[in-house]
Amino acid sequence: MRAKSILLTLAMFAGAATLAACGQSDDAAKTPAQAAAGSGLSGAGATFPAPLYAKWAEDHRAETGVAINYQAIGSGGGIKQIKAKTVDFGATDKPLSQADLDEAGLFQFPTVIGGVVPIVNLPGVAAGQLKLTGAILGDIYTGAITKWSDPKIAAINAGVNIPNLPITVVHRADGSGTTFLFTTYLTAKSPAWKDKVGAGDAVSWPTGQGGKGNDGVSAFVRQTPGSIGYVEYAFAKQNGLAHAQLQSKDGSTFLNPSAESFAAAAAGADWASAPGNALLLIDQDGAGAWPITGATFILVHKQPVDAAKKAQVLKFFEWTYAKGDAAASALDYVPLPAAVKTMMLDQMKAQTPAA
Repeated sequence: MRAKSILLTLAMFAGAATLAACGQSDDAAKTPAQAAAGSGLSGAGATFPAPLYAKWAEDHRAETGVAINYQAIGSGGGIKQIKAKTVDFGATDKPLSQADLDEAGLFQFPTVIGGVVPIVNLPGVAAGQLKLTGAILGDIYTGAITKWSDPKIAAINAGVNIPNLPITVVHRADGSGTTFLFTTYLTAKSPAWKDKVGAGDAVSWPTGQGGKGNDGVSAFVRQTPGSIGYVEYAFAKQNGLAHAQLQSKDGSTFLNPSAESFAAAAAGADWASAPGNALLLIDQDGAGAWPITGATFILVHKQPVDAAKKAQVLKFFEWTYAKGDAAASALDYVPLPAAVKTMMLDQMKAQTPAA
């Protein structure tokens, strides 16, 4: 992704994105908020929401002057860095359990909802033309299906001229919440995957080659005819990557990913009953629900190293709740429902009060 030298810089190199602010104002001109934030707020973690966090940070800086430096290094890296207290906030697509949150002294809240999509490089097959099921995806990623001409694939793709190519499996090489969502789906739909591998942000892949971040996965897929990978939908759309359809949970239809299908998956979410706000939206009921949908989360310390910066982090995400929905929708994410935002704002005040 091309870096933009504006008030905020988004740089993505080998799967790592850095959001950095340029051109600091003079100390004498700083507002109290800027002074509290010092040289800016630092965060690290999930690549899933990185395009949106870039836009939010840019808009927020233009309004407040407070800079956000965010490194999209994967959910696993974000969790490690926030636990080590080397950043002001961590970001993860794999929600931590209440026990893990308590052990690390962390508070967790969602920011936005999106989807993970399979991407393919099949000459002659257009985006959204190939149909796949969870079971077939599981067979591909365990290595049980090795050719695109396999009868199981052909049976649900009548009329699609799929080339007779070997399948090259591509997966994330780094600890990733995107991988967690993808492998959680495979675990739900493929008994073989569940038995051999299971769900996690980093797993022992039975086959394939790894790429770091969305950039690494998409690069392998772009250059390899016959390949398949998985990335976050907004990234796939913005980069012109061909996605596959997935079968709905009830098996009645095949779906294309969209903000509407992500919203359908989130429609029945019960946040009030989710300890630590650790809620998954995988393979939800409803004919229109995209099967690999998930929220992305922020992690902050209840007792931070710098209380003033913690307060600024919370103010930033309060700002995104109030003013960030249009940017989220424009980038094909789904904003949180108003009632969920109110719940999270109440939790922020109760669990991480400003010092």
